[in-house]
Amino acid sequence: MANVISNVALVPGIYVMKIEGTFKGEMGQFYMLRSGTGYPLLPRPISIYDIGEEDISFLYRVVGEGTSLFSRLQPGQEVQLEGPFGNGFPQVEGSLALIGGGMGTAPLLLAAKHYPHAHVYLGFAQQAFGVEAFEAVAAAVHVRVGGSIVEKVDPHLYVNLFSCGPTPMLQALAVKAAGSPSRLYISTERHMACGIGACLGCTMHTRGGNKRVCKEGPVFPVEEVDFDDLHGV
Repeated sequence: MANVISNVALVPGIYVMKIEGTFKGEMGQFYMLRSGTGYPLLPRPISIYDIGEEDISFLYRVVGEGTSLFSRLQPGQEVQLEGPFGNGFPQVEGSLALIGGGMGTAPLLLAAKHYPHAHVYLGFAQQAFGVEAFEAVAAAVHVRVGGSIVEKVDPHLYVNLFSCGPTPMLQALAVKAAGSPSRLYISTERHMACGIGACLGCTMHTRGGNKRVCKEGPVFPVEEVDFDDLHGV
């Protein structure tokens, strides 16, 4: 159990929850969270948004019963969390672009802090959120509201690309990056139950065979990603 420090709506339905404690975690990893009541039974996988010396933060969207409960948590109330889990973004050298769409911006903030020379591209369907956090740490931040943020990205300018967001955005980026010298890593999403690879509920078909998003992922090199399988989620 841990105590909530703050739980703030950035825009309607999008919150940042900060939790007190000393936590570990790398860029692209996630925790399994549920309210302090232990309800609902299954925890929710949420990417690490930020980590401080005495706290950890999660950016989340209210989409169902579990996240609705999160949104009503007040400072001092308890949450259950376990982690960190998953295989996050790799350590790389050279120029880097971070491309996020909507809630896919969440796992990129730690990467922006880790690589302050990175250029950040953030796309939103209707309303931008959390941009200020990236502007505080990144060398350059490009934002687009409506349309595709991929149109602003030139993969030939970067050695490495990290991306997370809706499947159509990821696929468009993969097509655009094909033939460029850049190495593209994609953070994927799947429904999860355990977070440790035991239940196999998050198994995803990749070009290297079936892999567990919670264990071998959620980050994969683009050459392993089967977009037909991702579209089926």
